[in-house]
Amino acid sequence: MHRAAPKDDFDESALSVTEPKTQAAGVEAVTVALERAVEEMGVVRTARTLARVNQRHGFDCPGCAWPEPTGTRRPAEFCENGAKAVAEEATLRTVTPEFFAAHSIEELNEKSGYWLGQQGRLTHPMVLRPGDTHYSPIEWDAAYALIADHLRGLSSPHEAVFYTSGRTANETAFLYQLLVRSFGTNNLPDCSNMCHESSGAALTSSIGIGKGSVTIDDFKRADLIIVAGQNPGTNHPRMLSALGEAKQHGAKVIAVNPLPETGLLNFKDPQTVKGFTGGISIADDFLQIRLGGDMALFQGLGKLLFEAEDRAPGTVVDRAFVDAHTAGFAEYEKQMRAVDLGVVEQATGLTRADLDRTAALLAESKAVIICWAMGLTQQVHGVATIEEATNLLLLRGMIGKPGAGVCPVRGHSNVQGDRTMGIWEKMPEPFLAALDSRFGISSPREHGWDTVDSIRAMRDGRGRVFFGMGGNFVSATPDTEVTEAALRNCDLTVQVSTKLNRSHVVHGRTALILPTLGRTDEDLQAGARQQVSVEDSMSMVHLSTGRLKPVSAHLRSEVAIVCELAQALFGPGHSVPWAEFQRDYDRIRDAIANVVPGCADYNAKVRQRNGFQLPHPPRDSREFRTTTGKANFGVNDLRWLPVPEGRLILQTLRSHDQYNTTIYGLDDRYRGIHNGRRVVLVHPDDIAALGFAEDDLVDLISEWTDGVERRVEAFRVVGYSTPRGNAAAYYPETNPLVPLDHVAERSNTPVSKAVTIRLERHVHRR
Repeated sequence: MHRAAPKDDFDESALSVTEPKTQAAGVEAVTVALERAVEEMGVVRTARTLARVNQRHGFDCPGCAWPEPTGTRRPAEFCENGAKAVAEEATLRTVTPEFFAAHSIEELNEKSGYWLGQQGRLTHPMVLRPGDTHYSPIEWDAAYALIADHLRGLSSPHEAVFYTSGRTANETAFLYQLLVRSFGTNNLPDCSNMCHESSGAALTSSIGIGKGSVTIDDFKRADLIIVAGQNPGTNHPRMLSALGEAKQHGAKVIAVNPLPETGLLNFKDPQTVKGFTGGISIADDFLQIRLGGDMALFQGLGKLLFEAEDRAPGTVVDRAFVDAHTAGFAEYEKQMRAVDLGVVEQATGLTRADLDRTAALLAESKAVIICWAMGLTQQVHGVATIEEATNLLLLRGMIGKPGAGVCPVRGHSNVQGDRTMGIWEKMPEPFLAALDSRFGISSPREHGWDTVDSIRAMRDGRGRVFFGMGGNFVSATPDTEVTEAALRNCDLTVQVSTKLNRSHVVHGRTALILPTLGRTDEDLQAGARQQVSVEDSMSMVHLSTGRLKPVSAHLRSEVAIVCELAQALFGPGHSVPWAEFQRDYDRIRDAIANVVPGCADYNAKVRQRNGFQLPHPPRDSREFRTTTGKANFGVNDLRWLPVPEGRLILQTLRSHDQYNTTIYGLDDRYRGIHNGRRVVLVHPDDIAALGFAEDDLVDLISEWTDGVERRVEAFRVVGYSTPRGNAAAYYPETNPLVPLDHVAERSNTPVSKAVTIRLERHVHRR
């Protein structure tokens, strides 16, 4: 039996706190995963579905983008959160027209994102017209005509915003950007803008390509892996297996994070004997760094490496690599030698012994990988921080070498593939020229809006139509009040979705919900089963085939939605063969092969046993396609984040029971939080110093130089092991605290890991 959707929203007064877990995964993770799957899908559907996750002839997990192994795959090639993601998508619950008839927009607007998501799969296209109190059904052709009328009625194509979630497959992404550029704009914001845009900006400047340079097999060859600003145990649990394998091959692992993350401390792999008898201690060292101190750490390590080179010339700096393949080394060396280690200690909260110990490992290791995620990217100086991490690898010759390199760990399962397929507001000229040549269109060359600029444009009335291809834009973006007002300022909002979310109840004057197939669903076009392709964090591209019967005959695939909308918008004489692409996805892949670099023979290569790996010049041949033709050392002034008196620096983060904005449940069991989400994690000494006690109810108020205070209310204070002066709380509940203009330099990524707040005792307000 599967459980029914909750009739009432959850009650935060039921929240309880226990001691954090000391071990991750293990039998408990298996139990939780299976219980959740059976509740959502039933026993038979669970068995059929989980057996196909991340298998060669199955479907790609709709969760994270961690790669599959290149050798033998385990029977259960998924993690607890992957099972939750699959169960969430393959649920037997449905949201029908009768549901919308029973629930007004006003009522739905009062519900939490968790409640909305738990109602089930959307089954019919729905419309909300001006003055309506309820969504009502609409036929697909009428929905397309409505969208086309709005788009054609704009004074400029640039008044439309076309957003993309990272779960969109390559075929959809390619056609979506083709539709948008055929229409005449580059307004293609995506979730990368909010996550790894800082990584792309830094790596493009440093090594000439905004992607990681390592493969999954490099983890077995590394002797040192640094994991900074990342929580694999919750966000990418299958990465723990790769780290466990690395340790079995002799690698050392250093965890750099403000919070002690259970998965990096002790991992019980449920598919090994050791996972039942005691687990693996993943991190050999844990550097509990202050928020915003990573740049100082990497610069301090740079200074210590030069000092180690002085003591033993020729043993630390890889002079052959530096001289042959890099530019800017002299300027970098000069700056590093001037670094004040006292300031580094102050900025990081680490001791000199911590720094010396880490530098010694870096100096003696022969193959080093540095991994990171949003802890580094969502800082004002995030781009510079990633450049400094890359500098350490360049100094040691750790690019284009087995077992070594940069490893930005992506979130959504195909967010990297979307960018490869052209989902970017600033695609380079060779891509646009190839697109124009292949299809006989004239792509615009003016750069479009990213996510933050799109919100600004809609807020200011310059963006009048919003089209969301997947995702939950309202809950994923910063400055919630401004974002919601921006969407409500649109003439039309369109959401292509599998499930109900907050973005459906925060809408334009006219709103459409277009229900789509998920990754697990069988996709039949012209009577033939179709496959899609995805790209993981390490540039491997492979096929994904859904096989579940869709919950409704009214669902359309994302490819079909794009193609049918294009035909309604452009008419039958358009130069792009939209109908042909919809009938046979192989024809889309043939077009991709003609346009996208590295995708020649796409249909053949994607059908190979492990798919294929896209070219990566720095990794493949130590070729660096930068402005200098070499890998560039970044030279950056040291930036860090002092804590003002009586204040805290807040980072927003995920619970273990969520993936991005999707809330699976209300337990963050690794951190000991149960039956609730409105908590703020604070060091016990800070709680006392600020005049509070554990379990107090407080409001969080963020403070900015513009004088505007932003508040979220009724958060329970939880004593936790954080650096003094730092705090943590879950998003999207704390997104209202992050101003739209609080962004990373050079990437425009919202800065959600460095929010200055004060705590005020909560007073109930009527």
